[in-house]
Amino acid sequence: MVAAADRAKRPAVTSVWLESRAPRGRRAEQPSGLDRERITAATVRLLDAEGLAKFSMRRLAAEMGVTAMSVYWYVDTKDDLLELALDSIYGEMPLPDPAEEDADWRDQLRGVAAAYRALLIAHPWISSLVGTYLNIGPHALAFAGTVHRLIGNTGLPLNWQTAGTSAVFQFVYGHGTVEGQFRRRCADAGMTLDDFYEEAMGATRAIPGGEKLLEEAEKIMEARGGDTVAERLDRDFGHALELMIAGIETMVARA
Repeated sequence: MVAAADRAKRPAVTSVWLESRAPRGRRAEQPSGLDRERITAATVRLLDAEGLAKFSMRRLAAEMGVTAMSVYWYVDTKDDLLELALDSIYGEMPLPDPAEEDADWRDQLRGVAAAYRALLIAHPWISSLVGTYLNIGPHALAFAGTVHRLIGNTGLPLNWQTAGTSAVFQFVYGHGTVEGQFRRRCADAGMTLDDFYEEAMGATRAIPGGEKLLEEAEKIMEARGGDTVAERLDRDFGHALELMIAGIETMVARA
């Protein structure tokens, strides 16, 4: 059993958004122009360029041309900085107004889902941070609030609304995460999506049983449509999202 004193030292729930201390002022020896916003923006740029595995406070400080202690003046831990970076990314999404008169929840839901997918693809490092942290920053809460109101507009009963949210946005999270990692892998290999795909298909054919598997999937792949991998991914995402919307409509009709 964990003692109360130990829990106080290492609380189960911590977040930069729960910190109680007042913002620190700048000391004379601190670099001019350095603040949380600038540090957060630099963190996002570095994570986009190099990924989460290579990120460190020392690497960030070197990128900004300051000392690591200068960064620690504005954030207590690396986790604090990753939380700030994650929330800033949520702020990139254009969010509709669910209270807009005559707005169709289907169109608004499509728009938010597409924006979330684009975010996960553009910043593949955020996938492993979602759920790791509380995600209670202002931009994350704005996103969550919009989603909850949109799902409420569908007409789903209250006891089904959490399931509706999960069905749509966990699907988007999974699709965007896999696609984001795939695109990053192609970029790291210096290959286009189509070239990488063709190489992967060739490797699959060389595996015992791989040729037969591809032959069985040929009709589906042909019916899938799209001349490029990017077009197929867009179509797959769009069709899957329509299945989600149709499912919501069906459950509303049953209620």
